[in-house]
Amino acid sequence: MTRTLAAAAFALLAGTAARADQAVLELGRAFTQDFQAGRYEALWERMTPQMHEALGGVEALAEVGASVGEQLGAEDKVLSEETAEAEGHRLYLRTAEHDRQETPVVTQFAFDAEDRIAGFFVRPQQQPAETRFLDYQTKTALRLPFEGEWFVYWGGRTPQQNYHVVDRGQRFAYDFLVMRDGASHSGDPQDLKSYHCWDQPVLAPADAVVARVVDGLPDQKIGRRDPQQPAGNHVVLDFGGEEFGFLAHLKQGSTTVQEGDDVVAGAEIGRCGNSGNTSEPHLHFHLQTTPVLGEGEGLPAFFEDYVADGSVVERGEPMKGQAVAPARKD
Repeated sequence: MTRTLAAAAFALLAGTAARADQAVLELGRAFTQDFQAGRYEALWERMTPQMHEALGGVEALAEVGASVGEQLGAEDKVLSEETAEAEGHRLYLRTAEHDRQETPVVTQFAFDAEDRIAGFFVRPQQQPAETRFLDYQTKTALRLPFEGEWFVYWGGRTPQQNYHVVDRGQRFAYDFLVMRDGASHSGDPQDLKSYHCWDQPVLAPADAVVARVVDGLPDQKIGRRDPQQPAGNHVVLDFGGEEFGFLAHLKQGSTTVQEGDDVVAGAEIGRCGNSGNTSEPHLHFHLQTTPVLGEGEGLPAFFEDYVADGSVVERGEPMKGQAVAPARKD
């Protein structure tokens, strides 16, 4: 892509609560059609001042459109449409086939409270990182790292299910949060306490030795992230057999363990927070081959004895969109 197109991209990652929103679907479809038809003035008029500053002028937006047409070609077939929320914005995500691109192309718009375009990109769908562990079976008997019902926002092995798959170390990672009435929060979306998973106990998924603890980082305000400390406050657990579990984005000052401690499955190790490179409170979990973030290879994390969308699962990988909870033992 050209430098102009890269500048137009407004990255909105991390765990966010999915919600079907017909109004966002209609906005996204309309603006996608405007972009594809070259109606750049219409798009420019609906962009925020920040987008105007990033692009510099409607001429730059036209350059983006020309670059997309030249490199990706025309849209042939829409594969999927989704809506979500992130950092106070509503997102429209469209995946489609284009006639000059072998892989699917993702179009994303972010809308503010006034339905203005606060973010926009068109780019080929990112591909999963190469891994030698597709057939790997988790050695550790893992339980879900929480009590009660949580929602799997990211989980699975494809980019559509799980944006983590493009990262070698987080190839099989999960993001969990709590949904009620179709939303991850109630009340003021800028107040961390409004989020249903905020300050909920985070539990050890299995017996382990604590390999690393980070606890002093601040919880980010909604709309801010800390890319320099992507995991934020986190605990790394050594399960043995070269399986290390990362539990990330914990609330500042909430960890209850120290490096070298022995912990048992189900013991509280901290509280769900919003520290690190995150858009809203949620719990990140992944397994990898080393205790150092960014230096290991991701491993599949199979959990045991849980309920997914009302069905008991003896052993499995939670998938995006499922409501999961530990199975109750009589």
